[in-house]
Amino acid sequence: MISSRVEVTVRYAETDMMGIVYHANYLPWFEVGRTTLLKEIGVPYRKLEEEGFRLPVLEVSAKFIRPAVYDDTLAILTTVTERPLLRIRLDYEVKRGDELLATGTSVHAFVDRQGRPVRPPPWASEMIAKAFA
Repeated sequence: MISSRVEVTVRYAETDMMGIVYHANYLPWFEVGRTTLLKEIGVPYRKLEEEGFRLPVLEVSAKFIRPAVYDDTLAILTTVTERPLLRIRLDYEVKRGDELLATGTSVHAFVDRQGRPVRPPPWASEMIAKAFA
């Protein structure tokens, strides 16, 4: 299992008329968690894309437990529990301190420039294997 933690601060523009974070704004936070985790283990998105690899979203889900509001400092906890082959599944928790606000999951495929499923490049597979060791 590999995991990462990154903080975000809720911007006013991310809230709705009720003063809470609009549900769709959690997806960009999941992206922040995902890209941070990959970068921390040595698999930055930029390098993948430069080499012609993409990670389109196949599935995404979120469960909202408690609301976040303007100026909250939130921790986005991202976890990968299984080594990816053609797909990578990431689990997310959004917390304010110790309070769990939301959970989520996203599944992504490794594809080439033409959109065909491929395995991650060898260097990325090696870095992922090291992170799981």
